[in-house]
Amino acid sequence: MIEAAAQFYCTPKVQYTIRTYIVEGRQVLLASIDESSQKPVYAKDESGKPLAYLRIQDENILATPVHLRVWQQIKNPRGELIRYTENEQTLLELLEQDTRLSLGRYCRQTGISRRSAEHLLAKFIRYGIVEPVFENHKFYFRIKK
Repeated sequence: MIEAAAQFYCTPKVQYTIRTYIVEGRQVLLASIDESSQKPVYAKDESGKPLAYLRIQDENILATPVHLRVWQQIKNPRGELIRYTENEQTLLELLEQDTRLSLGRYCRQTGISRRSAEHLLAKFIRYGIVEPVFENHKFYFRIKK
């Protein structure tokens, strides 16, 4: 079952190790899955749709569109250019005013499209200006400390 999940339901395939232990007369399997160097790793849901997840502490959390854009930008051999326009300035001002800024709130306060907001946040994350923070089962963004 573990092999099927790692090899057939994940793209790219994930590497894992299995150890067995005898505890109180019962055999216990411990499966360890190392962090993949190729991101994102997609796992198929019940309908066969591939979804990307993040591992945060002991939870698997569905990756946000911002995370997916970060991974896209990292794979881009040409890199990404940051232009310092009014959009970048406004984002930095909002982040300085509030310690936690959600993607939705950023879009509402600025009128910027969701796609543009995702792209800009991804660039700022990639260059170490902003970091995503997971609190209360939701992602927020803040200036990286």
